[in-house]
Amino acid sequence: MSTFLYHFFIYSYAIGARLIAYWNPKAKQWLAGRKFFPSIKNIQQKTIWMHCASLGEFEQGRPLLEKIKLQYPHQKIVLTFFSPSGYEVMKHYKGAHYIFYLPMDGKANARKFIEAINPKLVLWVKYEFWFYYLTELKARNIPVLMVSGLFRDGQPFFKWYGGLWRQMLASFTCFFLQNNESIALLKTVGISQNVTLAGDTRFDRVIEIAAQFEPITLIAAFCGNHKVLVAGSTWQEDEEELVHFVKKNPSIKFIIAPHEIDADNLKSVKNTFPAAILFSEWKAMHVDLTNSLQQIEPDKKSFQSKAGVVQPLFNERANILVIDNIGMLSQLYHYADITYVGGGFDAGGIHNVLEPAVFGKPVIFGPVYQKFSEAVDMVESGAGISINTALELEEVLNTLWNNKELLQQKSDAAKKYVYSKAGATAKVMNYIYENRLLTN
Repeated sequence: MSTFLYHFFIYSYAIGARLIAYWNPKAKQWLAGRKFFPSIKNIQQKTIWMHCASLGEFEQGRPLLEKIKLQYPHQKIVLTFFSPSGYEVMKHYKGAHYIFYLPMDGKANARKFIEAINPKLVLWVKYEFWFYYLTELKARNIPVLMVSGLFRDGQPFFKWYGGLWRQMLASFTCFFLQNNESIALLKTVGISQNVTLAGDTRFDRVIEIAAQFEPITLIAAFCGNHKVLVAGSTWQEDEEELVHFVKKNPSIKFIIAPHEIDADNLKSVKNTFPAAILFSEWKAMHVDLTNSLQQIEPDKKSFQSKAGVVQPLFNERANILVIDNIGMLSQLYHYADITYVGGGFDAGGIHNVLEPAVFGKPVIFGPVYQKFSEAVDMVESGAGISINTALELEEVLNTLWNNKELLQQKSDAAKKYVYSKAGATAKVMNYIYENRLLTN
């Protein structure tokens, strides 16, 4: 790709965002978030800059960022996102001193932004390659580490027309990669020094999440002593695969966490599952019930006695709960017997299968998962199951619930797989320490 075509891509992207912002909320956020750039003040102290494309990449880089903050508490941290789905969720994150949208790439923007944030070390998480940012960092001799990098042979770095992309690769000081295939691909373009097989920091992150688990009383109340399936990050195609089984099994509790929780999508989910209630409604109903019982029985012992009888009966009225908030999903998997992760019926592929696996839960997903090494590994180990149709999904669920030994085997395999992959964060931290990248 020539610089002319790269400029054309950048300008086309920005123009397209402006056009669709009239009806697309995310594009509108993307534009609004970048209005800060002209007013950004230069940071005098040297900083550590972590860039993440979106929320998934942030969760990948988060354990490293938090280890750095713990080990180097006086360092200032800058966190940037390209996507609204990352920035809007994490803009109040306490682990960074400054949180920005990354300004659109360009020679002037890159120079101005890098001068403003004054980085001494840059951590680039997995995806996104911006030519002017990376080459400006190289020109200034600022070390750039790729964290949890992953390459595929179809990418432009490895094509005859990928000269500009290979220039971007040359800007990295060290690559911490997820697998040997990525190492082999970099060798084909002459990159073999400062390449480390580190694994994926997401494993460290989900292990931290599991260790920090705190019970969610309302979810426990909903589940009771029933069989529970948690379906996370679902899209319409996933919900259509689930709906027949859900309707046939009113005694099973289903928790569905859609990937998008805007009003229109929640309405669509409710249309697919007419008997479902939203978590916000469930919470309000419990508050109303509690208040009513307290008014009827102000005496504490009498209230507890009444609540012990009425609340379980109340909980039996619903078996489908739709989560209409962000941030709860990773904890919900704790309550499942079996989990389903969405995205596997779309070209983009499945979402995070490690979050349920760390709790020792077998994971079911659609057929589009080959780009995700952890999903491939889980299928091979027996912890993951790919399905193509609603009929296959029904057969898998019935088999697992009717065979406790098989269910336990797959549960054990899931947990064992995640914990066997821990340690990527420590490898990056050791490199930073050994090379004195944060030593004043």
